[in-house]
Amino acid sequence: MAKKKIASGKSDLASSSSDILRSPAELLYADELNALQASDTFARPPGWHLSPRAVRTFVLGSEAAPLGENSPEITRKFYGNDALVDRSIVTLIGNRGLMLIGEPGTAKSMLSELLAAAVSGGSELTIQGTAGTTEDQIKYSWNYALLLSEGPTRRSLVPAPLFRGLSEGRVVRFEEITRCPAEIQDTLISVLSDKVLHIPEFEGADAVLHAKPGFNIIATANTRDRGVHEMSAALRRRFNFETVTPISDPEFELELVLKQAGALLHQCGAEARLDRDVVRVLVDAFHELRNGRTKEGGVVEKPSSVLSTAEAVSVVMSAGIDAAHFGDGTVSGVHLARQLTGAVLKDDEGDVKKVRQYFEVVVKARASTDTNWKDFYTARDQL
Repeated sequence: MAKKKIASGKSDLASSSSDILRSPAELLYADELNALQASDTFARPPGWHLSPRAVRTFVLGSEAAPLGENSPEITRKFYGNDALVDRSIVTLIGNRGLMLIGEPGTAKSMLSELLAAAVSGGSELTIQGTAGTTEDQIKYSWNYALLLSEGPTRRSLVPAPLFRGLSEGRVVRFEEITRCPAEIQDTLISVLSDKVLHIPEFEGADAVLHAKPGFNIIATANTRDRGVHEMSAALRRRFNFETVTPISDPEFELELVLKQAGALLHQCGAEARLDRDVVRVLVDAFHELRNGRTKEGGVVEKPSSVLSTAEAVSVVMSAGIDAAHFGDGTVSGVHLARQLTGAVLKDDEGDVKKVRQYFEVVVKARASTDTNWKDFYTARDQL
C-alpha cells in the first residue's frame, strides 16, 4: 500500500501557505516530512507517521542525526540539548505524557510543535492554557441547536483537541498548562492514566472514548509561573519532565537568531542585511547578561527579564525593520541598541540600570577596539 503523504508538495505548499501569517511546522517543513516518510525504513510505533529515528532527524537535522545512507538533507530546527530530544521521543514511545518546562523563550513550544508534526503529521490539536480555559475547551462542547432537536448525539457533539487526539490517535499539545486552575489541569489525570475519556451524556459503549494508538499529550510550562497554579502530585506523576534550558553555545544561538530573524524579516517584506559579526554583538551581550559573567571573567548584574533566544530574534527583527524602512537597509549596532528597550523593560525598571551599567563597563571597553561594539555603545543614551 502506498504511503500517505504528511502534507502537500512544494508547489502545493506555496499556494496553501501564501496567505498564512505563520505556517505551522507541518506546512513549513512539508517537503522534509514527505522526504523522510518516503525514505524511512525503520520500525514505527503504532499510530506514528515516522519512526523514532526519523523524528529525531527531523528535529535535529540530518547532520546531527542522520537517518541512513540515502537519507535526505534535513535542516536543524531545534538548537539545544540533543539528549533532551532523544529522551522526549522515548517518553512519547512509552505513552507517557511529556512535560517541557523552562524559562520563557527557550523554544519549548517550538519543540512540542516539531514533535507533534513529526509524530502525528500535524500540530494543530493545541490547547492554550489561560486562567479562563474551561473544561469544554479541552474535551468537548455541544452544538446547542442540534442538542435541543436531537439530544446528545455524536452529531451534536463538538470535539475539542483532547477528544480529537483520542479518537484520531494523535498528539495533543497543552501550552502553558500551569496557567490553568488545578481543577482544569486535573481533567487530564484519567486520560493519561487509562487513556479514556468519559462522556456521561452518552449511554452504553458510546459513554467511553478509548484512545487510538498514537495518542499522547505534550505539555509546556514556564518556570516563572511556579506558584501560580501548581500541578497536583497525581498529575505530575503522569508526566515525564524535561527542562529546556537556554542555549549555552553562543555559536549555536547566533546561527538560530540569524536564521529565524532573516525568515521573519523576509515574511514581513523588510529586506534588511544582517551581518554575522554585528548580530554576534547582541548574542554575546545576551549571553553575558543572562549568565552574569563576561567572556573575560568579569561579573555583571543579571536583569530579572529573561533575555532569551526568542527575545534576541525579536530585537534583531525589529532592528532589521528599522534599518530597512528608516535607514540604508544594513543592520548596525546602533539599530540593535535602539530596539533593546522593548526586550529589557518588562518586569523591573531596575533592569534598564543594569543594562546601562553593562554598557558603561563592558561595551565601552570593547568599543575602543571593535567597530561593531562601538556602534552598539553609541546608542546607549536611547536605553
